[in-house]
Amino acid sequence: MVLEIARFQAAEGKADDLQAGLLRGADVVRRAQGCRSVVVRRCIEDPTQFIFTIEWDTLEDHTVTFRGGPLFPEYRSHIADLYVEPIVATHYQTVEG
Repeated sequence: MVLEIARFQAAEGKADDLQAGLLRGADVVRRAQGCRSVVVRRCIEDPTQFIFTIEWDTLEDHTVTFRGGPLFPEYRSHIADLYVEPIVATHYQTVEG
């Protein structure tokens, strides 16, 4: 399992719109191959910041299958022009021991 954490900064005056768009986008991501779960979180200290936490079966399910497939543009259409570039996305795996 791979955990993706994507950080978003809302464009000026667009925080509530970004929240709504991320929630709609999460519904799209949940349909993707290898997606186990999606959670949208809004920062308490700075409500213009959001994170997506997505559990994928494999890194390739995200970086190849989802990003290269038809669901990615559908997902992005819900958040277009609502955030400040770049989106920072990182991937983590569980450490055993």
